[in-house]
Parts: sequence; structure tokens; C-alpha cells
Amino acid sequence: IGTGFAITEDGFIVTNEQVVRGAGQIRVLTRAGITDATVVRVDAAHEVALLKVNGRFTPLPVAASRSVRLGEAVATVGFPSLGLQGFAPKLAKGDITALTGLQEDPRHFQISALVQRGNSGGALVDERGNVIGVIVATLNPKSATAGTPAENSNCAVKSTFLMGFLESLPEVVAMLKEPHTRPRKFEDMAKDLEKATVLVLVD
Repeated sequence: IGTGFAITEDGFIVTNEQVVRGAGQIRVLTRAGITDATVVRVDAAHEVALLKVNGRFTPLPVAASRSVRLGEAVATVGFPSLGLQGFAPKLAKGDITALTGLQEDPRHFQISALVQRGNSGGALVDERGNVIGVIVATLNPKSATAGTPAENSNCAVKSTFLMGFLESLPEVVAMLKEPHTRPRKFEDMAKDLEKATVLVLVD
């Protein structure tokens, strides 16, 4: 189980590569119901995958992450702890806490937004609703460095790497939305984020 998000109106879906790794069958749960998905391409090095499903979607625009700043507010929607918390998508808000990932990984941001199993593959968006990352990992709280427990240390692949991955598919790039440039109400941004988010089911 993981999360994905639409980047085109006709059903190209981004998720985390780990979500679909070794999958036999992939389905996504949308507002219209459950539908089959096919893997278009994966990039294991940068931990992203592109799926295709039939249907019409409200896509999210993807923006370059080069201008993201430390402390910037971010949000994500996903499906954590599905058996316990239910099938309704869950919103999590937080901040950019580091411009590199664990052990200084340059591909990742560290974020304070609460991430759990099932969130992997969800969109990390800025205050305008532009995708600036893809949720990829959470550090187990039991992990420790010098005896100190790690708490709420979560990572997202930077959208710059996602955009590089998509450049190999010009037919998809041609359908991407232009990033939002004006401030938006948080509630409006969150509504679009929810509409674009799907549950990824893997057998």
C-alpha cells in the first residue's frame, strides 16, 4: 500500500519506486473506484515511478525545487496506517527542516510533516500547491545516533529529480500544468491536493 498523485488530466500518476517494486498487479483507488494501473517507467536511483490509469483527474503542477528554502511550509496527503485510520486521505502539514536528506543525501529534503507507512509516494507541496517533492521515507523512532532517539525525521525526493525523470517522456511533459505563482488559501490548496491523490494497492 502506498500513495500516488496525478500530474496530468488523463491519468499519469507519480508514486515512490519502492511502492511498486516487484509488483504483480497494481491498482489505484480514486473517487470513481478501483482501477488497474500499469507501470510506465521507474527510476530506482531517484526513487520515483510513473503509472498510467484510465480516467480523468485533477492534476498537480510540478515546480523546480531549487528555490525551496529552509523553514518553508509544506503539506502532503496520503494513506497512513490504512487498517487503523481508514481509507479517507489524511493531510499532514510541516516545514522543510533540512535541504539535504539523511546522511546529507542531496536528493532529499527533510521535513517535519508527520509521515507513516502508506504515505510513501505522496506529493509534497508548497503553500501554492506546487509539487516540490515525493514522500519517500521516515526514520524509525527506535533508530538512534549517539544514544539519542530519532523523532519525526521524514524525507522527500526533490522535485528537480522528478522533473529530470519526466524529461525522458516528452509526451507527458507536454501535458503538465504550469506551476502556481500567486498565493492561495490553504484550504483551496489542500482541496486540490486531496483531489489529485490516489491510494496505490499492490499485489
